[in-house]
Amino acid sequence: MKPTNIIIRFSDATVQPTQLDEDEVIQRIVGFVEAKNLLPLFDEAGLDANPRSAKFNGVVTDILGSLEESPELFHFKSKGVLLGTSSYEALQRNRYSLRFGDPSIEGILDGGHNMLAIGLHVLGKVMDEDDWKKLKNWDQMKLAWDEYRESISQIREELDFRVPVELLVPTSDDEDTVESFVMSLLGICAARNNNAQLTQEAKANKRGFYDAIRALVPDEFAHRVEWRPNTWEDESEKRPIKIRDLIALGWIPLNLLNEEDELPIDVSVTPQNIYRNKGECSAKFDELMEDDDVTEQQENSRHLLVHKGVESAFKILADLPDLYDQIYKEFPEAYNSNGYRFGSKPIVKLYEPERRKQAKAAGKDVSGYTTTQPRTPFMRHPVTYNYPEGLIIPLVYGLKGLMEVKNGKVVWAVDDPAKFLRRHLKSIAGTYTLVLDMGKWDPQKISKNPASHEFAVNEFRRALAEERLRAKA
Repeated sequence: MKPTNIIIRFSDATVQPTQLDEDEVIQRIVGFVEAKNLLPLFDEAGLDANPRSAKFNGVVTDILGSLEESPELFHFKSKGVLLGTSSYEALQRNRYSLRFGDPSIEGILDGGHNMLAIGLHVLGKVMDEDDWKKLKNWDQMKLAWDEYRESISQIREELDFRVPVELLVPTSDDEDTVESFVMSLLGICAARNNNAQLTQEAKANKRGFYDAIRALVPDEFAHRVEWRPNTWEDESEKRPIKIRDLIALGWIPLNLLNEEDELPIDVSVTPQNIYRNKGECSAKFDELMEDDDVTEQQENSRHLLVHKGVESAFKILADLPDLYDQIYKEFPEAYNSNGYRFGSKPIVKLYEPERRKQAKAAGKDVSGYTTTQPRTPFMRHPVTYNYPEGLIIPLVYGLKGLMEVKNGKVVWAVDDPAKFLRRHLKSIAGTYTLVLDMGKWDPQKISKNPASHEFAVNEFRRALAEERLRAKA
Protein backbone atom coordinates (compact mmCIF):
# COMPACT_ATOMS: atom_id res chain seq x y z
CA MET A 1 0.00 0.00 0.00
CA LYS A 2 1.48 3.36 -1.03
CA PRO A 3 2.31 5.59 1.96
CA THR A 4 0.55 8.94 2.22
CA ASN A 5 2.67 12.05 2.95
CA ILE A 6 1.25 15.41 4.03
CA ILE A 7 2.39 18.54 5.87
CA ILE A 8 0.16 20.18 8.47
CA ARG A 9 0.85 23.56 10.05
CA PHE A 10 -0.49 24.34 13.53
CA SER A 11 -1.37 27.90 14.52
CA ASP A 12 -0.04 26.94 17.91
CA ALA A 13 0.91 23.56 19.32
CA THR A 14 1.91 21.90 22.57
CA VAL A 15 3.80 18.63 22.84
CA GLN A 16 2.73 16.37 25.70
CA PRO A 17 4.22 14.98 27.81
CA THR A 18 7.25 17.23 27.86
CA GLN A 19 9.09 14.92 30.26
CA LEU A 20 9.22 11.33 29.01
CA ASP A 21 9.39 8.21 31.14
CA GLU A 22 11.58 5.35 29.98
CA ASP A 23 8.65 3.19 28.91
CA GLU A 24 6.73 6.03 27.25
CA VAL A 25 6.00 5.26 23.58
CA ILE A 26 3.37 7.89 22.71
CA GLN A 27 3.50 11.66 22.54
CA ARG A 28 0.72 13.93 21.44
CA ILE A 29 0.85 17.27 19.71
CA VAL A 30 -2.26 19.30 20.44
CA GLY A 31 -3.33 22.66 19.13
CA PHE A 32 -5.37 24.50 16.54
CA VAL A 33 -5.00 24.26 12.77
CA GLU A 34 -6.56 26.77 10.40
CA ALA A 35 -8.87 25.00 7.94
CA LYS A 36 -6.75 26.14 5.00
CA ASN A 37 -3.83 24.19 6.47
CA LEU A 38 -5.97 21.05 6.70
CA LEU A 39 -6.49 20.93 2.93
CA PRO A 40 -3.63 18.42 2.45
CA LEU A 41 -5.37 16.09 4.90
CA PHE A 42 -8.51 16.14 2.77
CA ASP A 43 -6.42 15.64 -0.36
CA GLU A 44 -4.65 12.50 0.80
CA ALA A 45 -5.96 10.94 3.99
CA GLY A 46 -9.04 8.74 4.15
CA LEU A 47 -11.08 7.30 6.99
CA ASP A 48 -9.69 3.76 6.83
CA ALA A 49 -8.16 4.09 10.28
CA ASN A 50 -11.48 5.21 11.77
CA PRO A 51 -13.57 2.12 12.68
CA ARG A 52 -16.69 3.93 11.50
CA SER A 53 -17.33 5.57 8.17
CA ALA A 54 -18.81 9.06 8.31
CA LYS A 55 -22.10 9.80 6.62
CA PHE A 56 -24.49 12.72 6.69
CA ASN A 57 -26.66 12.71 9.80
CA GLY A 58 -27.90 14.99 12.57
CA VAL A 59 -24.41 15.34 14.02
CA VAL A 60 -23.03 16.58 10.70
CA THR A 61 -25.97 18.98 10.37
CA ASP A 62 -25.19 20.49 13.79
CA ILE A 63 -21.50 20.87 12.94
CA LEU A 64 -22.37 22.59 9.66
CA GLY A 65 -24.62 24.93 11.65
CA SER A 66 -21.73 25.90 13.91
CA LEU A 67 -19.48 26.55 10.91
CA GLU A 68 -22.08 28.78 9.28
CA GLU A 69 -23.19 30.71 12.36
CA SER A 70 -19.96 31.21 14.30
CA PRO A 71 -16.85 29.89 12.55
CA GLU A 72 -14.69 32.04 14.85
CA LEU A 73 -15.85 29.89 17.78
CA PHE A 74 -15.67 26.54 16.05
CA HIS A 75 -12.40 25.51 17.74
CA PHE A 76 -14.12 25.89 21.12
CA LYS A 77 -17.32 24.10 20.11
CA SER A 78 -15.75 21.07 18.45
CA LYS A 79 -13.56 18.29 19.81
CA GLY A 80 -11.88 18.32 16.41
CA VAL A 81 -9.83 15.59 14.79
CA LEU A 82 -7.55 12.87 16.13
CA LEU A 83 -4.65 11.81 13.90
CA GLY A 84 -2.04 9.14 14.39
CA THR A 85 1.14 8.26 12.54
CA SER A 86 4.24 6.20 13.29
CA SER A 87 6.42 8.32 10.98
CA TYR A 88 6.67 12.08 11.27
CA GLU A 89 9.13 14.96 11.26
CA ALA A 90 8.89 18.23 13.17
CA LEU A 91 9.65 21.13 10.82
CA GLN A 92 9.98 24.85 11.46
CA ARG A 93 7.07 27.19 12.22
CA ASN A 94 4.85 24.54 13.90
CA ARG A 95 4.78 22.43 10.77
CA TYR A 96 4.77 18.63 10.85
CA SER A 97 5.45 16.27 8.00
CA LEU A 98 3.28 13.16 8.42
CA ARG A 99 3.70 9.86 6.63
CA PHE A 100 0.78 7.43 6.91
CA GLY A 101 2.55 4.15 6.16
CA ASP A 102 -0.50 1.95 6.67
CA PRO A 103 -3.73 3.93 6.14
CA SER A 104 -5.76 1.08 7.68
CA ILE A 105 -4.10 1.83 11.05
CA GLU A 106 -2.73 5.37 10.72
CA GLY A 107 -4.48 8.55 9.64
CA ILE A 108 -7.79 9.91 10.94
CA LEU A 109 -8.53 7.92 14.10
CA ASP A 110 -11.49 9.93 15.34
CA GLY A 111 -13.44 12.96 14.19
CA GLY A 112 -14.71 11.58 10.90
CA HIS A 113 -17.97 13.49 11.18
CA ASN A 114 -16.05 16.71 11.85
CA MET A 115 -13.94 16.08 8.77
CA LEU A 116 -17.01 15.35 6.67
CA ALA A 117 -18.75 18.51 7.89
CA ILE A 118 -15.69 20.68 7.26
CA GLY A 119 -15.29 19.20 3.79
CA LEU A 120 -18.94 19.84 3.00
CA HIS A 121 -18.68 23.38 4.39
CA VAL A 122 -15.78 24.12 2.07
CA LEU A 123 -17.47 22.52 -0.94
CA GLY A 124 -20.60 24.54 -0.24
CA LYS A 125 -18.64 27.64 -1.17
CA VAL A 126 -17.71 26.38 -4.65
CA MET A 127 -20.51 24.00 -5.71
CA ASP A 128 -24.01 24.45 -7.06
CA GLU A 129 -26.43 24.06 -4.15
CA ASP A 130 -28.47 21.27 -5.78
CA ASP A 131 -25.35 19.22 -6.49
CA TRP A 132 -24.00 19.93 -3.01
CA LYS A 133 -27.17 18.56 -1.40
CA LYS A 134 -26.55 15.20 -3.06
CA LEU A 135 -23.39 14.62 -1.01
CA LYS A 136 -24.39 12.22 1.76
CA ASN A 137 -21.20 10.49 2.90
CA TRP A 138 -17.42 10.66 3.02
CA ASP A 139 -16.81 8.90 -0.31
CA GLN A 140 -19.20 11.21 -2.18
CA MET A 141 -17.66 14.24 -0.51
CA LYS A 142 -14.15 13.07 -1.51
CA LEU A 143 -15.14 12.62 -5.15
CA ALA A 144 -16.54 16.15 -5.20
CA TRP A 145 -13.45 17.42 -3.36
CA ASP A 146 -11.14 16.06 -6.06
CA GLU A 147 -13.37 17.46 -8.81
CA TYR A 148 -13.53 20.96 -7.31
CA ARG A 149 -9.97 21.05 -5.88
CA GLU A 150 -8.83 23.91 -8.14
CA SER A 151 -11.80 26.04 -7.09
CA ILE A 152 -11.07 25.26 -3.45
CA SER A 153 -7.49 26.53 -3.91
CA GLN A 154 -8.88 29.86 -5.10
CA ILE A 155 -10.78 30.41 -1.83
CA ARG A 156 -8.01 29.02 0.40
CA GLU A 157 -7.37 32.27 2.28
CA GLU A 158 -11.05 32.49 3.25
CA LEU A 159 -10.71 29.26 5.25
CA ASP A 160 -9.26 30.85 8.37
CA PHE A 161 -11.47 29.22 11.02
CA ARG A 162 -9.55 27.00 13.39
CA VAL A 163 -9.97 23.30 14.06
CA PRO A 164 -8.74 21.46 17.18
CA VAL A 165 -6.25 18.79 16.12
CA GLU A 166 -4.60 16.12 18.25
CA LEU A 167 -1.70 14.26 16.67
CA LEU A 168 -0.36 11.03 18.21
CA VAL A 169 3.24 10.11 17.36
CA PRO A 170 5.89 7.72 18.75
CA THR A 171 8.40 9.08 21.23
CA SER A 172 11.32 7.87 19.11
CA ASP A 173 11.98 6.21 15.78
CA ASP A 174 13.64 3.06 17.08
CA GLU A 175 11.99 -0.16 15.89
CA ASP A 176 10.69 -1.40 19.25
CA THR A 177 9.12 1.94 20.15
CA VAL A 178 7.43 2.30 16.76
CA GLU A 179 6.08 -1.25 16.95
CA SER A 180 4.66 -0.63 20.44
CA PHE A 181 3.17 2.65 19.26
CA VAL A 182 1.40 1.05 16.29
CA MET A 183 0.05 -1.70 18.56
CA SER A 184 -1.39 1.00 20.84
CA LEU A 185 -3.11 3.00 18.10
CA LEU A 186 -5.87 0.48 17.57
CA GLY A 187 -6.81 0.41 21.25
CA ILE A 188 -6.74 4.20 21.42
CA CYS A 189 -8.91 4.46 18.33
CA ALA A 190 -11.46 2.02 19.78
CA ALA A 191 -11.50 3.77 23.16
CA ARG A 192 -11.99 7.22 21.65
CA ASN A 193 -14.81 5.96 19.48
CA ASN A 194 -16.49 4.30 22.47
CA ASN A 195 -17.61 7.77 23.40
CA ALA A 196 -19.54 7.80 20.15
CA GLN A 197 -21.07 4.36 20.81
CA LEU A 198 -18.71 2.47 18.55
CA THR A 199 -20.05 -1.06 18.20
CA GLN A 200 -18.06 -4.11 19.15
CA GLU A 201 -18.30 -5.31 15.57
CA ALA A 202 -16.47 -2.19 14.32
CA LYS A 203 -13.54 -2.97 16.60
CA ALA A 204 -13.46 -6.62 15.54
CA ASN A 205 -13.50 -5.64 11.87
CA LYS A 206 -10.66 -3.21 12.49
CA ARG A 207 -8.59 -5.98 14.05
CA GLY A 208 -9.13 -8.26 11.08
CA PHE A 209 -11.32 -10.80 12.88
CA TYR A 210 -13.72 -10.95 9.93
CA ASP A 211 -11.12 -11.21 7.18
CA ALA A 212 -11.23 -15.01 6.94
CA ILE A 213 -15.03 -15.05 6.85
CA ARG A 214 -15.11 -12.39 4.16
CA ALA A 215 -12.71 -14.46 2.06
CA LEU A 216 -14.81 -17.62 2.38
CA VAL A 217 -18.35 -16.39 1.74
CA PRO A 218 -19.50 -15.95 -1.89
CA ASP A 219 -18.75 -12.53 -3.37
CA GLU A 220 -22.44 -11.77 -3.92
CA PHE A 221 -23.05 -12.35 -0.24
CA ALA A 222 -19.96 -10.46 0.92
CA HIS A 223 -21.10 -7.38 -0.99
CA ARG A 224 -24.34 -7.35 1.02
CA VAL A 225 -22.68 -7.51 4.46
CA GLU A 226 -22.15 -4.29 6.39
CA TRP A 227 -18.67 -5.15 7.64
CA ARG A 228 -18.19 -1.68 9.14
CA PRO A 229 -20.95 0.39 10.82
CA ASN A 230 -22.43 3.24 8.77
CA THR A 231 -20.92 2.06 5.49
CA TRP A 232 -24.03 0.75 3.72
CA GLU A 233 -24.85 3.02 0.79
CA ASP A 234 -26.71 0.78 -1.67
CA GLU A 235 -29.79 2.80 -2.56
CA SER A 236 -31.43 -0.21 -4.24
CA GLU A 237 -31.29 -2.31 -1.07
CA LYS A 238 -32.03 -0.56 2.20
CA ARG A 239 -31.40 -3.58 4.38
CA PRO A 240 -27.80 -4.85 4.55
CA ILE A 241 -26.75 -8.04 6.27
CA LYS A 242 -25.54 -7.13 9.74
CA ILE A 243 -22.22 -8.71 10.64
CA ARG A 244 -23.55 -9.72 14.05
CA ASP A 245 -26.23 -11.85 12.35
CA LEU A 246 -23.49 -13.67 10.48
CA ILE A 247 -21.31 -14.11 13.58
CA ALA A 248 -24.30 -15.50 15.50
CA LEU A 249 -24.76 -18.21 12.85
CA GLY A 250 -21.05 -18.99 13.09
CA TRP A 251 -21.58 -20.30 16.59
CA ILE A 252 -23.53 -23.30 15.26
CA PRO A 253 -20.37 -25.05 13.96
CA LEU A 254 -18.17 -23.39 16.60
CA ASN A 255 -20.35 -24.82 19.39
CA LEU A 256 -19.90 -28.29 17.90
CA LEU A 257 -16.13 -27.84 17.85
CA ASN A 258 -16.23 -26.77 21.49
CA GLU A 259 -18.35 -29.79 22.45
CA GLU A 260 -15.72 -32.02 20.87
CA ASP A 261 -12.89 -30.20 22.74
CA GLU A 262 -11.41 -28.96 19.47
CA LEU A 263 -11.17 -25.28 20.41
CA PRO A 264 -8.08 -24.04 22.26
CA ILE A 265 -10.28 -22.41 24.92
CA ASP A 266 -13.62 -23.45 26.38
CA VAL A 267 -15.93 -20.90 24.79
CA SER A 268 -19.45 -21.29 23.40
CA VAL A 269 -22.85 -19.62 23.36
CA THR A 270 -26.18 -21.04 24.40
CA PRO A 271 -28.34 -21.87 21.35
CA GLN A 272 -31.04 -19.37 22.28
CA ASN A 273 -28.53 -16.50 22.34
CA ILE A 274 -27.97 -16.91 18.61
CA TYR A 275 -31.36 -15.24 18.35
CA ARG A 276 -31.88 -13.22 21.51
CA ASN A 277 -28.38 -11.98 22.44
CA LYS A 278 -26.22 -11.40 19.39
CA GLY A 279 -24.10 -8.99 21.38
CA GLU A 280 -22.91 -11.91 23.49
CA CYS A 281 -22.23 -13.90 20.33
CA SER A 282 -19.95 -11.10 19.13
CA ALA A 283 -18.22 -10.79 22.50
CA LYS A 284 -17.55 -14.55 22.68
CA PHE A 285 -16.36 -14.46 19.07
CA ASP A 286 -13.81 -11.77 19.95
CA GLU A 287 -12.70 -13.80 22.96
CA LEU A 288 -12.06 -16.77 20.70
CA MET A 289 -10.32 -14.78 17.97
CA GLU A 290 -8.04 -13.05 20.48
CA ASP A 291 -6.55 -16.38 21.57
CA ASP A 292 -2.97 -16.81 20.35
CA ASP A 293 -3.71 -20.34 19.12
CA VAL A 294 -6.53 -19.03 16.93
CA THR A 295 -5.01 -15.88 15.41
CA GLU A 296 -1.56 -14.36 15.11
CA GLN A 297 -1.22 -10.60 15.44
CA GLN A 298 0.58 -9.05 12.49
CA GLU A 299 2.77 -5.96 12.42
CA ASN A 300 -0.18 -3.84 11.33
CA SER A 301 -2.16 -4.95 14.42
CA ARG A 302 -4.52 -7.05 12.33
CA HIS A 303 -4.99 -10.69 13.24
CA LEU A 304 -4.37 -13.62 10.89
CA LEU A 305 -6.44 -16.78 11.40
CA VAL A 306 -4.17 -19.81 11.97
CA HIS A 307 -6.47 -22.35 13.68
CA LYS A 308 -7.63 -24.92 11.14
CA GLY A 309 -10.64 -25.97 13.20
CA VAL A 310 -11.98 -22.42 13.41
CA GLU A 311 -11.30 -21.98 9.70
CA SER A 312 -13.39 -25.11 9.02
CA ALA A 313 -16.24 -23.59 11.03
CA PHE A 314 -16.07 -20.49 8.84
CA LYS A 315 -16.33 -22.69 5.75
CA ILE A 316 -19.53 -24.17 7.19
CA LEU A 317 -20.71 -20.66 8.07
CA ALA A 318 -20.40 -19.69 4.41
CA ASP A 319 -23.21 -22.16 3.63
CA LEU A 320 -25.54 -21.24 6.48
CA PRO A 321 -27.19 -18.02 5.17
CA ASP A 322 -28.49 -19.82 2.07
CA LEU A 323 -29.72 -22.73 4.20
CA TYR A 324 -31.37 -20.26 6.58
CA ASP A 325 -33.18 -18.66 3.65
CA GLN A 326 -34.15 -22.09 2.32
CA ILE A 327 -35.73 -23.09 5.64
CA TYR A 328 -37.57 -19.77 5.88
CA LYS A 329 -38.92 -20.16 2.34
CA GLU A 330 -39.79 -23.87 2.35
CA PHE A 331 -40.96 -24.47 5.91
CA PRO A 332 -44.56 -23.18 5.43
CA GLU A 333 -45.29 -25.65 2.64
CA ALA A 334 -43.43 -28.41 4.49
CA TYR A 335 -45.68 -27.73 7.47
CA ASN A 336 -48.78 -27.71 5.26
CA SER A 337 -47.81 -31.08 3.76
CA ASN A 338 -48.54 -32.65 7.14
CA GLY A 339 -52.21 -31.68 6.96
CA TYR A 340 -51.90 -28.33 8.74
CA ARG A 341 -52.51 -24.74 7.60
CA PHE A 342 -49.55 -22.50 8.26
CA GLY A 343 -51.36 -19.45 6.89
CA SER A 344 -54.22 -19.86 9.37
CA LYS A 345 -52.09 -18.70 12.30
CA PRO A 346 -52.64 -15.01 13.22
CA ILE A 347 -48.89 -14.41 13.40
CA VAL A 348 -48.49 -15.43 9.74
CA LYS A 349 -49.33 -13.11 6.84
CA LEU A 350 -49.81 -14.12 3.21
CA TYR A 351 -48.64 -12.11 0.24
CA GLU A 352 -51.25 -12.85 -2.39
CA PRO A 353 -52.40 -9.48 -3.80
CA GLU A 354 -55.08 -10.92 -6.05
CA ARG A 355 -56.69 -13.05 -3.33
CA ARG A 356 -56.55 -10.12 -0.92
CA LYS A 357 -58.21 -7.90 -3.52
CA GLN A 358 -60.98 -10.43 -4.02
CA ALA A 359 -61.48 -10.91 -0.29
CA LYS A 360 -61.67 -7.18 0.28
CA ALA A 361 -64.20 -6.76 -2.53
CA ALA A 362 -66.33 -9.48 -0.96
CA GLY A 363 -66.22 -7.72 2.42
CA LYS A 364 -64.14 -10.46 4.02
CA ASP A 365 -61.44 -10.09 6.67
CA VAL A 366 -58.08 -9.31 5.03
CA SER A 367 -55.99 -9.15 8.22
CA GLY A 368 -54.27 -12.40 7.22
CA TYR A 369 -52.72 -10.75 4.17
CA THR A 370 -49.77 -8.40 3.76
CA THR A 371 -49.47 -5.77 1.07
CA THR A 372 -45.66 -5.79 1.26
CA GLN A 373 -43.63 -8.44 -0.57
CA PRO A 374 -41.98 -10.63 2.11
CA ARG A 375 -38.39 -11.68 1.58
CA THR A 376 -35.94 -14.17 3.02
CA PRO A 377 -33.78 -12.87 5.90
CA PHE A 378 -30.37 -12.88 4.20
CA MET A 379 -30.42 -12.75 0.42
CA ARG A 380 -33.86 -11.12 0.31
CA HIS A 381 -35.47 -13.58 -2.10
CA PRO A 382 -39.23 -12.99 -2.54
CA VAL A 383 -41.50 -15.45 -0.69
CA THR A 384 -45.22 -15.88 -0.09
CA TYR A 385 -45.34 -16.08 3.70
CA ASN A 386 -44.33 -13.35 6.12
CA TYR A 387 -43.70 -14.58 9.67
CA PRO A 388 -41.27 -13.97 12.57
CA GLU A 389 -37.92 -15.69 12.20
CA GLY A 390 -38.18 -16.81 15.81
CA LEU A 391 -40.55 -19.56 14.70
CA ILE A 392 -37.83 -21.37 12.73
CA ILE A 393 -34.61 -20.32 14.48
CA PRO A 394 -34.40 -23.69 16.32
CA LEU A 395 -34.59 -25.44 12.94
CA VAL A 396 -31.68 -23.35 11.71
CA TYR A 397 -29.71 -24.34 14.80
CA GLY A 398 -30.84 -27.91 14.13
CA LEU A 399 -28.52 -27.94 11.10
CA LYS A 400 -25.82 -28.76 13.65
CA GLY A 401 -27.25 -32.27 13.48
CA LEU A 402 -25.92 -32.50 9.92
CA MET A 403 -22.37 -31.61 10.98
CA GLU A 404 -19.58 -33.76 12.40
CA VAL A 405 -16.00 -33.25 13.55
CA LYS A 406 -13.21 -35.12 11.79
CA ASN A 407 -9.51 -34.65 12.52
CA GLY A 408 -10.20 -31.47 14.46
CA LYS A 409 -12.34 -29.90 11.71
CA VAL A 410 -16.09 -29.52 11.46
CA VAL A 411 -17.54 -30.75 8.17
CA TRP A 412 -20.94 -31.50 6.71
CA ALA A 413 -22.04 -35.09 7.35
CA VAL A 414 -24.02 -35.00 4.08
CA ASP A 415 -22.89 -34.34 0.53
CA ASP A 416 -25.34 -31.49 0.00
CA PRO A 417 -27.24 -30.03 3.00
CA ALA A 418 -29.61 -28.08 0.70
CA LYS A 419 -30.70 -31.28 -1.05
CA PHE A 420 -30.99 -33.02 2.33
CA LEU A 421 -33.37 -30.27 3.45
CA ARG A 422 -35.49 -30.75 0.38
CA ARG A 423 -35.70 -34.48 1.07
CA HIS A 424 -36.45 -34.31 4.79
CA LEU A 425 -37.91 -30.92 5.75
CA LYS A 426 -41.48 -32.21 5.39
CA SER A 427 -40.99 -34.99 7.96
CA ILE A 428 -39.01 -32.73 10.28
CA ALA A 429 -41.74 -30.06 10.03
CA GLY A 430 -44.29 -32.66 11.08
CA THR A 431 -42.53 -33.41 14.36
CA TYR A 432 -41.50 -29.77 14.86
CA THR A 433 -45.21 -29.01 15.21
CA LEU A 434 -44.79 -30.10 18.83
CA VAL A 435 -42.38 -27.22 19.42
CA LEU A 436 -44.70 -24.69 17.77
CA ASP A 437 -47.74 -25.90 19.73
CA MET A 438 -45.94 -26.08 23.09
CA GLY A 439 -44.66 -22.57 22.50
CA LYS A 440 -48.18 -21.49 21.52
CA TRP A 441 -46.75 -20.05 18.30
CA ASP A 442 -44.97 -17.37 20.31
CA PRO A 443 -41.66 -16.75 18.46
CA GLN A 444 -40.04 -15.40 21.62
CA LYS A 445 -40.89 -18.46 23.71
CA ILE A 446 -39.89 -20.84 20.93
CA SER A 447 -36.59 -19.22 20.03
CA LYS A 448 -35.52 -18.60 23.64
CA ASN A 449 -36.16 -22.14 24.83
CA PRO A 450 -32.97 -24.28 24.64
CA ALA A 451 -35.12 -27.41 24.48
CA SER A 452 -36.52 -26.22 21.13
CA HIS A 453 -33.05 -26.09 19.65
CA GLU A 454 -31.95 -29.46 21.00
CA PHE A 455 -35.18 -31.01 19.73
CA ALA A 456 -34.41 -29.71 16.23
CA VAL A 457 -30.80 -30.95 16.37
CA ASN A 458 -32.01 -34.42 17.33
CA GLU A 459 -34.61 -34.41 14.55
CA PHE A 460 -31.96 -33.67 11.94
CA ARG A 461 -29.74 -36.38 13.40
CA ARG A 462 -32.65 -38.82 13.33
CA ALA A 463 -33.38 -38.04 9.68
CA LEU A 464 -29.70 -38.47 8.84
CA ALA A 465 -29.47 -41.79 10.67
CA GLU A 466 -32.59 -43.12 8.94
CA GLU A 467 -31.25 -42.09 5.53
CA ARG A 468 -27.96 -43.86 6.21
CA LEU A 469 -29.78 -47.00 7.30
CA ARG A 470 -31.84 -47.01 4.10
CA ALA A 471 -28.66 -46.56 2.05
CA LYS A 472 -27.16 -49.68 3.67
CA ALA A 473 -30.29 -51.78 3.17
